[in-house]
Amino acid sequence: MAYNFNADEIFAVAIRIEENGAAFYRKAASLQKDEENQKFLQQLAKVEDNHKTSFEKMRKELSEMDKSSTVFDPQDELGLYLSAMADAHGGEGDPKVTESLTENQPMKDILNIAIGLEKESILFYLGIRNLLPPKYGQEKIDDIIKEEQKHIAQLNTFLKKLS
Repeated sequence: MAYNFNADEIFAVAIRIEENGAAFYRKAASLQKDEENQKFLQQLAKVEDNHKTSFEKMRKELSEMDKSSTVFDPQDELGLYLSAMADAHGGEGDPKVTESLTENQPMKDILNIAIGLEKESILFYLGIRNLLPPKYGQEKIDDIIKEEQKHIAQLNTFLKKLS
């Protein structure tokens, strides 16, 4: 079954992903004993919060037409599908990965997990970008992708410091 998402629905997914990403970094930070590690992970959580705010702003700027339903959905099954898609896309903040974090995990392992999740998020955002017409904010999604790429660079730099 093919779905035609409107811009509002796509931004809703992106907001959820960023919330999940912030939760991942906050939990990882809370499990760290080293203050430098905590600060680094908390900083990444704040960046995820900023991404969420960007998506919320873009979503508020949409016209009513951009928010109109593309399919008949009286049971809000599409909304449930989108929520599941956001939680299961395999990228940053995947709730299952966040739940599996423990105090016993070395920071190196957390960073490698985060790098993999950020890469998956970039792929996901590239897909979202391709679902939106340019007037709905493709360039803003490009900015978010660039930020996610910066995260990977930051994570790699921090990982090298630990080696």
